[in-house]
Amino acid sequence: MTAQPVHGGTTDHPRVPRTIGGISSALRGGRRAQFFAELLEAQQGAELDGVLTAWWGRAMLDTDPDRDLVRAAAEAGTLPTTTMDDILRRRQRHTVR
Repeated sequence: MTAQPVHGGTTDHPRVPRTIGGISSALRGGRRAQFFAELLEAQQGAELDGVLTAWWGRAMLDTDPDRDLVRAAAEAGTLPTTTMDDILRRRQRHTVR
């Protein structure tokens, strides 16, 4: 079994490229300025990688076609939730032995 993206993009070509330009183009509003502020302060190496990884995740959320629906459901208290116990039980049932 392989994981497939839900909305656009592929594993080789994600919806938001993992580049400074790709991330900055995908961010909404003032978040782009925040991204560049953190980017300019980060040192090359693990710190810079961490900034890019965190902001890439935010950019993916900003470009999710269902973003507004998910947010509305969360604010209305109707967003489906689960417990960690349920997740662990499901994982154990689907683990190849």
